[in-house]
Amino acid sequence: MNVAAYMTELGQQARAAARGVARSTTEVRNRALLATADALDSARAELAQANQKDLESGRSNGLDAAMLDRLELTPARIDTMIEGLKQVAGLPDPVGEITDMNYRPSGIQVGKMRVPLGVIGIIYESRPNVTVEAASLCLKSGNATILRGGSEAIHSNQAVAACIAQGLAAAGLPETAVQVVETTDRDAVGELITMPQYVDVIVPRGGKGLIERISQDAKVPVIKHLDGVCHVYIDSHADPEKALKVAVNAKTHRYGTCNTMETLLVDQEIAEDILPLLAAEFDAKGVELRGCERTLNILPGIVAATEDDWHAEYLAPILAVRVVDGLSGAIDHINSYSSQHTESIITENYTRARRFLTEVDSSSVMVNASTRFADGFEYGLGAEIGISTDKIHARGPVGLHGLTSQKYVVFGDGHIRA
Repeated sequence: MNVAAYMTELGQQARAAARGVARSTTEVRNRALLATADALDSARAELAQANQKDLESGRSNGLDAAMLDRLELTPARIDTMIEGLKQVAGLPDPVGEITDMNYRPSGIQVGKMRVPLGVIGIIYESRPNVTVEAASLCLKSGNATILRGGSEAIHSNQAVAACIAQGLAAAGLPETAVQVVETTDRDAVGELITMPQYVDVIVPRGGKGLIERISQDAKVPVIKHLDGVCHVYIDSHADPEKALKVAVNAKTHRYGTCNTMETLLVDQEIAEDILPLLAAEFDAKGVELRGCERTLNILPGIVAATEDDWHAEYLAPILAVRVVDGLSGAIDHINSYSSQHTESIITENYTRARRFLTEVDSSSVMVNASTRFADGFEYGLGAEIGISTDKIHARGPVGLHGLTSQKYVVFGDGHIRA
């Protein structure tokens, strides 16, 4: 296969299809989503057969148990995919929404209309259910998409793609509105991220290495986050009971997620009182603490933190702990070491909470809440395609609105500029 020619063809087809999807009605796009759900339900045997090929290949190639688990399409996961399509169909459609209309002194009316981005390229690993999630969000928001899944899921993704094509055809939309790359050649990724004439934005979903490579090489705008070095700061005005509850949840609810706390900051005024209580809670959960010098003076039995620990995204039961000089010290530390994902302050002082919200430069900033809430579903977006820590139009959890943009619209009645 000539990969460059193949990807160019996909790009041309996606660009043409994007126009048809953008002008389609909400009812038509919802019909495509629901028809896809029906197609998945009818194709359970075919999906299982294709997935079995991928699982057998994965075992032969030495995939570890965790990767195989992510790859498997169980009946329950197919149920979840079907339910996800129905949920996205039920979400409000952002396309065509006009806001901020106002009259100018000239007499014209000026406002903003929400419009699709166009063609979205999505690159992801392992989980074939992402094929449905990504396709549904792109389609609902009026976009065409090119999906490049991991080579380990090629058969599963093609089986899912066939169901999506049935759904699109049933609604009268071009089947090329959602295209799953059929080749496992890695050069396909390089082509996809360097086709600005056909692709408007890239969304990478995977490990840090994949996202770094795409960010460095892409000629197309990228919606991404590299890692989640998230902080919780316990202020001297914190309610101790809230502080314990939130800090423990932020770290131990799940260890392998990007919104898990990785560094705990504690005001020096309360450190001697609250750190032993926190240490007991984390010890009971099997969490290893790595502390600064002042933390070690209070908790002499823990591991000494190094400079690398302040930058670390552990994704494991390990937590860096630092005693800081008040709110200013916490903000300085966060703005120096954070990956700009999610930070939280625990305090009963309104003024300090407002200052934290204002001065911390991250995509989600919280007061008296666990960082684990940084999620599209929890934010009321219905679903998300990923998290963005970039300072572009989409920041934080990216849902349907993040897959659209705005253009100015002007209404006049023969108005001319004097």
